[in-house]
Amino acid sequence: MESSALVAAASIIIAGLTIAIGSIGPALGEGKALAQALSALAQQPDEASTITRTLFVGLAMVESTAIYCFVVSMILIFANPFWNHFIK
Repeated sequence: MESSALVAAASIIIAGLTIAIGSIGPALGEGKALAQALSALAQQPDEASTITRTLFVGLAMVESTAIYCFVVSMILIFANPFWNHFIK
């Protein structure tokens, strides 16, 4: 197998693994945060605005991990820094 084809195959496989593994944690974290927020809303309905605002800030921070994984996979597929070593 030619070295450029090997780099392409490795980039595609690693990009897929990055998205697959990197989205499991944020999905579980968002589910747990939502469950805890609903529990808190059921116990203290008067604090709904504060709980909701804090929930959305926390969900945005958790989701940023998945976005970083997506960015890394897009870099590996479309702007791979390793191509410069094999294309002459």
